[in-house]
Amino acid sequence: MIEFGRDICGDLENALRREWLVTNGTGSYASGTLSGANTRCYHGVLIAALAAPVARTLLVAKIEATAHLRGTAYPLETNEWAGGPIMPRGYQLIEAFQLDGAIPTWTFALAEVQLVKRVWMAYEHDTTFMTYTHARGADPMTLDLKVLCTYRDHHDETQGDWTPAVIATPAGLRVEAFEGASPYFVKIAHSSYTPLDRWQRGFKHRVETERGLPDTEDYFETGTFHVTLEPGETIALMATTEEDAAPDSATRDWRSALDAERKRARALIAQAGLEDQPPWIQQLVLSADQFIVKRAFQSLTSNRQPPTPNIGQTIIAGYPWFSDWGRDTMIALPGLCLTTRRYDAAKTILKTFAAYVDKGMLPNRFPDQGEKPEYNTVDATLWYFHAVNAVIAATGDWSLVQDLYPVLKDIITWHLKGTRYQIHAAADGLLYAGEPGVQLTWMDVMVDDWVVTPRYGKPVEINALWIHALRIMEKFARQLGQAAEAADFLQHAEKAAQIFRERYWYAAGGYLYDVIDGPNGDDASLRPNQLFALALEPELLTPEAAQSVVDVCAQQLLTSYGMRSLAPTHEDYQGSFTGDRYARDGAYHQGTVWGWLIGPFVEAHYHVYRDRETALSFLRPFGQHLTDLGLGSISEVFYGDAPHLPRGCAAQAWSVAEVLRMWMKLIRDT
Repeated sequence: MIEFGRDICGDLENALRREWLVTNGTGSYASGTLSGANTRCYHGVLIAALAAPVARTLLVAKIEATAHLRGTAYPLETNEWAGGPIMPRGYQLIEAFQLDGAIPTWTFALAEVQLVKRVWMAYEHDTTFMTYTHARGADPMTLDLKVLCTYRDHHDETQGDWTPAVIATPAGLRVEAFEGASPYFVKIAHSSYTPLDRWQRGFKHRVETERGLPDTEDYFETGTFHVTLEPGETIALMATTEEDAAPDSATRDWRSALDAERKRARALIAQAGLEDQPPWIQQLVLSADQFIVKRAFQSLTSNRQPPTPNIGQTIIAGYPWFSDWGRDTMIALPGLCLTTRRYDAAKTILKTFAAYVDKGMLPNRFPDQGEKPEYNTVDATLWYFHAVNAVIAATGDWSLVQDLYPVLKDIITWHLKGTRYQIHAAADGLLYAGEPGVQLTWMDVMVDDWVVTPRYGKPVEINALWIHALRIMEKFARQLGQAAEAADFLQHAEKAAQIFRERYWYAAGGYLYDVIDGPNGDDASLRPNQLFALALEPELLTPEAAQSVVDVCAQQLLTSYGMRSLAPTHEDYQGSFTGDRYARDGAYHQGTVWGWLIGPFVEAHYHVYRDRETALSFLRPFGQHLTDLGLGSISEVFYGDAPHLPRGCAAQAWSVAEVLRMWMKLIRDT
């Protein structure tokens, strides 16, 4: 369990930098800081995925609570305002904070009285619950709960220049932001209500300031609910898109909803079989669940008949701002789904993405407002083979291969003859990818026309993945009785593997070239991408070469929280990750540490040294990291320079997935 006392809760900087997150399994979420202040445009009580899992829209920004006890007012909220003032300073009243499973819980000390606040979402409902419990003290108190609303894309900031239609109902409020907007509701029982109907202007989002983005927002104050809270009593507030109570009790009764959320958390840990693992590993199981969400799709049928509408599943790449990306989904799937034994989810995700394969390519990204998927990636498609193979290894369900084999075969055919962006198998059997103006590997930053890390040619990890995919297809073809096709796949794999061994070794450095046959020749920049050759196809290197690669990467790229994306000795190395878009994106793959890369490093290290305890030791620092930035989760990136401050998305799918995957692989490997 993650817990803090006044030393963290009562210190403004510490309380502002730590963020909580709750989700509902459809892409909707609620998020904020330990302090109560919103420091990002993505913070709010209800951010609903109106076209699940995308079209995420901030509806209810804050519920500002003030407790009145024996004539004294205790503001429980914290706000930072344009110009710098912090008021009120409710963080000073927080005696303790904890994550109860994945439920953020605050204990406020008001003289001798304790008031406990909890926030969670009902699974698969766009409903956020917020409860207040009079936990200690003999006198009743009154709570004023001011509702602050808006209606905007979660990437934006509201500048209030309209008047939402707010209607008081017996259950609470109905808000229609403007004509044609989806209505939403704030519900609370046994309360009185004072309308306000005015804009409160100038809320400051300090993280957006740091990121060089618009950083000031207006919220619409709909009104204030007044509730009397007796000793021992709990009152509940709901922010929801659902006008009527759902048939199940999860959205009718907060007690049932809270019990259901706690039972679900226990069931996820039990399903994973991790009750005997350290608490921080169990916490990662709950974090993993936050990324697995529903997505509507056109279902795949094995006989290739016209598809039928269905509900699939996908993986949100990171909170708060990423949608579902093909690359991130396929990399994260083994750690999020297989480690936790959510095999049905894994299979559904694979079938969901199969329905979107086009010209032999998986989508790179599903845009957040539901536009057509983008296909500008070379590695997402290749990671798909790895994910399918991992599911088969975990489940033995060869019927999945039978369903997907036509799609997988079609992908290989397109790569052999050529598809978008000059992706094709060259005469030497290696895969070439890239053209000016696009970024196809995971190092994919473009800032306007500036391609920060052009990797046109034959990137090392792309060809490790290509050989890996061909060998997987050889195995699948043999299993399905396609001997001739199996022999053909094997021939392509062996040809590419031979050239890989001959071409990628950079003898002067004792490691692998990052890219060969690029516009400027071969690129010997020391990057972590070479680790995938060992993690995916360890026999591609001799034992001596494999050890050298691991040792060089350990000496120059390894940090406590993952691998640097570029060696500090390189002239383009950037040790910090901050500033505006140009500064951040310029550093993104030029030295910034990526948490997910700890997975291939630990896998490669264990392959070379077979030292389980040393391999596990590389993962343990993440246990401490769960108490920083995204509470209970693992951040996207970290500074390249010590102390490796966490930055980027506060909760990143493949960061969580790779730590979980490698921990359990090492624990279960006998």
